[in-house]
Amino acid sequence: MQRSPRPATRRSFIPGGPGLLAAVTLALVVAACGAAAPSDDPPVGQLRVVTTTTVLADLVAQVGGSRVQVSSLVPKGGEVHTFDPTPSDVRRVAEAELVVLNGLGLDEWLADLVADAGTTAPVVELGEDLPGVTYLAGEPEASDGHEGEAVNPHLWLDVTYAAKYVERIGEALAAADPPGAAAYRDGVAAYVATLKDLDAELRTRLDTIPPSDRTVLSFHDAFPYFAAAYGLTIDGTIVDAPGQDPSAAQISELIRVVREKGIRAIFAEAQFSEDLARTIADETGATVVSGLYTDSTGDAPQDTYVGLMRWNVDQVLGVLAAP
Repeated sequence: MQRSPRPATRRSFIPGGPGLLAAVTLALVVAACGAAAPSDDPPVGQLRVVTTTTVLADLVAQVGGSRVQVSSLVPKGGEVHTFDPTPSDVRRVAEAELVVLNGLGLDEWLADLVADAGTTAPVVELGEDLPGVTYLAGEPEASDGHEGEAVNPHLWLDVTYAAKYVERIGEALAAADPPGAAAYRDGVAAYVATLKDLDAELRTRLDTIPPSDRTVLSFHDAFPYFAAAYGLTIDGTIVDAPGQDPSAAQISELIRVVREKGIRAIFAEAQFSEDLARTIADETGATVVSGLYTDSTGDAPQDTYVGLMRWNVDQVLGVLAAP
């Protein structure tokens, strides 16, 4: 599958330096020699699938059902942008029969990890070159040299695009496990129907937001596809990328924008501190929409993709819906 153009600078697959690299090498040698205890072997006949995030793991599980054992490298509540793989993660990738990532720069570290682990498992980049998608621009390079993303990678927050992920997952599972092809087709059909109903439900509910309240501020650039699909406008982000705190001048400019445009809501995400969002809210009278889920699932009822999308809409409507 042809990949979209990448920024010239790529992240090292493990930013921990030579010491961690040596540990990774040792872990692979031990695994190859069979000296270590076996890791959570799936029941006979199950396909071992490794994904980058818990959101993608849930999509795989919904399609694959009992035919797959799926695990996420980034744990629930973890941060995919800055995740550092460990030697045990390398072993999981080495043992996988299918590897699933988002692509588009979100989880670039896994592509490098796969190469270094030497796995022969097929690798599926769900967001790359996806037919029928209108790609939106990502964040530009930050002032501190952070490379940015040429294309915004958060496609799945538009439910119709998540359904396209599901179709690609079904194709990949069938290719890796041909005897299960019919079961995977059925899984795709059932889950796509669920997502179609979910999309219609969310559109109906979000239509209750008054036109004057549809412009929001977000913590980072995770919501453009959600906004485009459901009639919102993102009129600023607090950070260029996770870990890239804004300057005092940038905070002042965001406060000016919120006041000038009468923005009522600031989107905050469950895996990040709300401190900066609350600083802006305190200065402007806007309300922080807390605990939104983007790159990770959470505890029930946010432990599935469907659950987290409904949760997000509940939180948005709690602030923006007409009284």
